[in-house]
Amino acid sequence: MTVALAPAGSEALPLHILGTDDVGLWTEQQSERVRTWVDSSGFKGGIGAVLMIPDGSGRPEAALVGYGTAATRKRDRFALAAALPKLAPGTYRIESGIDDAQLEQETLGWLLACYSFDRYHENATERPRLVAPDGVDADRVSIMAEAEFLTRDLINTPALDMGPDELESAARALAEQHDARIIVTTGEALLKDNFPMIHTVGRASDRAPRLIDMSWGSRGPKITLVGKGVCFDTGGLNLKPGSSMGLMKKDMGGAANVLGLAHMIMASELPVQLRVLIPAVENSVSANSFRPQDILTSRKGLTVEINNTDAEGRLVLADALTLASEDDPDLIVSMATLTGAARVALGPDIAPYFTDDDGVATSLDLSARRMADPVWRLPFHDPYEAMIEPGIADLDNAPKGGFAGSITAALFLRRFVADQDRYIHFDIYGWQPTAAPGRPKGGALQGARAFFSALPDMMDL
Repeated sequence: MTVALAPAGSEALPLHILGTDDVGLWTEQQSERVRTWVDSSGFKGGIGAVLMIPDGSGRPEAALVGYGTAATRKRDRFALAAALPKLAPGTYRIESGIDDAQLEQETLGWLLACYSFDRYHENATERPRLVAPDGVDADRVSIMAEAEFLTRDLINTPALDMGPDELESAARALAEQHDARIIVTTGEALLKDNFPMIHTVGRASDRAPRLIDMSWGSRGPKITLVGKGVCFDTGGLNLKPGSSMGLMKKDMGGAANVLGLAHMIMASELPVQLRVLIPAVENSVSANSFRPQDILTSRKGLTVEINNTDAEGRLVLADALTLASEDDPDLIVSMATLTGAARVALGPDIAPYFTDDDGVATSLDLSARRMADPVWRLPFHDPYEAMIEPGIADLDNAPKGGFAGSITAALFLRRFVADQDRYIHFDIYGWQPTAAPGRPKGGALQGARAFFSALPDMMDL
């Protein structure tokens, strides 16, 4: 869908954004007609409150939107976006009420609130438009919204229409849009080119597994993004119960997130050499499914004992991360819907990340607050390395005991990254479980805006 702010100078209704404490002062400065209208309406300036103000003939001449208090705004993001469902269709121009530090964030929230997933059900709702506010980079905000919409669309599409081949098609469309190069290794060619664990996880499906390899840019630092593309996860022979399988169309959320992030980088023409690697598979059940207690040999040569076929994401990522390191990049980033332990620790709203680089962590944390994209650093805790070493093989894909599940998964992935490489791993949820301002229920971009905004500082661009 088209994502854009109305051009500066567009004919628009004035939009006054009033906090709870601002309503009285603003009203005192208005005409008696407006004061009477506001007083009689009961408008108090709470978050999401809207009041259309008519002129003498009954046509709207302005709108008031509630902005709550500093305390209520802290309880969620995108307070302005809460008003969109109640605003009359039309174009609006912010006149007052948001400080410069929050203006970009609230403008982005407005655009994000305009999203609808209408592939299977027509939604003809007309969304209010916003004139690009002074001081906001309209192109940058629109690019971030486009990235979010791309990611949401990919995750929201059911596995019937978003298997490995369709995920490849989405990557090819993005590559064509930005004149990027793309190579895809499919099916038995994965064995020939030494991606054995990607092949093993995906071989039980009638939809061939593949490795998508997209590259863009010819100057600047090398940035490689690796996204988990498990298009549906039954759990394999360690079959998930039905209640746990219901959302598994989103298990390719890591791939969707890195494609959204790649769009931000390429559309913004950042001076980097970008590479995107997506192992795209479906973890199915058939006579040739891989089994518990199998021992696999990875691209890196490390052997992996399979103690749960439902811990498949780290297997496909391992081969892709090994390939990423072979190119000696300046930074590797992996994104994956990897562990339930991350959700238990931080819930669905916060994306935990792991890195050994304190400077990277500082940049990410500052950016996350600025971009309304919450993240939280968890440790690559070296003493837990023994938990992923089963003795019979180099690594265990599912350590017993249930402790530190997100950390042990991250440590597993780190084993496939060269020691000299800077590495960040995001264990995302990729899903908004209940609707919130700017964030409808469904697929979600997590951590990507925080990383995108921090990248110039990380790489001294």
